[in-house]
Amino acid sequence: MMNATANNQSQQLILALSKGRIFEETQPLLEAAGITVTEDPETSRKLILPTNHDNIKVIIVRATDVPTYVQYGAADFGVAGKDVLQEHGGAGLYQPVDLHIAKCHLSVAAPKGFDYANAVRKGARLRVATKYAQAAREHFAAKGVHVDIIKLYGSIELAPLVGLSEAIVDLVSTGNTLRANDLVEVEHIADISSRLVVNQAALKLKRDILQPILDAFGRASVE
Repeated sequence: MMNATANNQSQQLILALSKGRIFEETQPLLEAAGITVTEDPETSRKLILPTNHDNIKVIIVRATDVPTYVQYGAADFGVAGKDVLQEHGGAGLYQPVDLHIAKCHLSVAAPKGFDYANAVRKGARLRVATKYAQAAREHFAAKGVHVDIIKLYGSIELAPLVGLSEAIVDLVSTGNTLRANDLVEVEHIADISSRLVVNQAALKLKRDILQPILDAFGRASVE
């Protein structure tokens, strides 16, 4: 009985996704692999969603947690933004494919009228609020700019408006939130898209059932 259970588990695949844009833009890639998620995460209370394949499940986790679930084998593979992977470090993860979905960019933004270029040129010590502390540190260190990083988890745009920071580092898609709060982009850091990440052990032990899905994702992402 134990051997049968272990064998059954070895044939199970768990995909980690986050709600929202990444989930929506991953759907065509799943369809290319012949996989359909049969419940909507926006309306279902379930955190483990079934698919049209009995041996493939989707778990719904926070975007920042996807690499952790995959790294430790709670999920066999997942989809995570380049920004999330940079903060995580990518340890223990195989990253075979840039899926070219959920595109945006990471930027420095500041209030209108703030002389960012002059502040940086003078070498002033800037206070920078961000969720992306690692990326921000690396960016400013490469420029030789001294910064105090203020780690926040939400409403990043509020920080300079109330004097918590002079600038922010955040993801920008349409720029509407920045404009609504009288902030402007002052420096581009990196283009961001979502990547396929795979548990290295799963790639070895479940290659027969996992590799065809990875290949289908790869083909669909460049079409």
